Amino acid sequence: MAKTLIENLNSSYFTAAHQLYSKKTRHKIVAYVESYDDIAFWRMLLEDFETDEYYFEVMLPSSTSLSKGKKMVLMNTLNVDELGKSLIACVDSDYDFLLQGATSTSRKINDNKYIFQTYAYAIENYHCYADGLHEVCVQSTLNDKRLFDFNDFMKRYSQIAYSLFLWSVWFSRLHDTHTFPMNDFNSYVRVRNLDIRHPEQSLERMKKDVLAKLAQLKAGFPQYVDSVDSLAVELKQLGLVPETTYLYIQGHHIMDDVVMKLLTPVCSVLRREREQEIKNLALHEEQYQNELTSYENSQIGVEVMLRRNNGYKDLYLYRWLQDDVREFMKGK
Repeated sequence: MAKTLIENLNSSYFTAAHQLYSKKTRHKIVAYVESYDDIAFWRMLLEDFETDEYYFEVMLPSSTSLSKGKKMVLMNTLNVDELGKSLIACVDSDYDFLLQGATSTSRKINDNKYIFQTYAYAIENYHCYADGLHEVCVQSTLNDKRLFDFNDFMKRYSQIAYSLFLWSVWFSRLHDTHTFPMNDFNSYVRVRNLDIRHPEQSLERMKKDVLAKLAQLKAGFPQYVDSVDSLAVELKQLGLVPETTYLYIQGHHIMDDVVMKLLTPVCSVLRREREQEIKNLALHEEQYQNELTSYENSQIGVEVMLRRNNGYKDLYLYRWLQDDVREFMKGK
């Protein structure tokens, strides 16, 4: 009996030791990302592909300085022998995906299977994916009332912005950053003076500005009109259609000047409704104040919740990214 017990203990010990040893011998793949804000996104993507043999460590591109950004990631990976073996680069696409090799950076990113790109302009576009915006409101306000149709608004917003966006991409392909720079384009496709009861009014104002700028561009550059139309056909193969335009527009602009302009007033109304409900149901002032304080302490800022939003996992761009990582891991 004692001998059997000792044998069992030894067996358990060696099994545990082997498991511990196996974990220690897993091969690390370093994933360079652009900034602190990018770590959570890429970590969540990559961890689904970790195995008993390989795991990922997501980190900034320099261990010797605080330098960050896309250029630093590419500079520290493109000429390194370890790229693809134990090192990958993970970057925002910006316009590089849509440029399809029109610039040297675009060629490097699109042609290198060890550089993973968002396909959307940036990670912010994923956080702003319309399917997840109601959940952002719920988590921020603890009120599940559907007060606003985010999907419909972002679809209509995109349809209006689409034609002008094609001109923005076209000038980028020409290496012309002066005639119609990105900041100029953004100024025509921002949300202003939104009334959440009548969001169509804000969209109509934007549409008026967009059409005026389109007319100006067509009149000033008639030689490009056919080329821009052809570009639309090409970019459709990259997932860009009128309804999805907001996924390819500069991420900070979409987050700050469009989606936050929607979420802030919607969440304000939802909070007021919840506070009024507490007031109506409270039996006395003390209960009201206690319940109100509890509700206020349970809330999380809407911008914080937006940056945590991961309701994009069914988005086709995210599935493309998953396919890329899956293909990479097959070669391991």
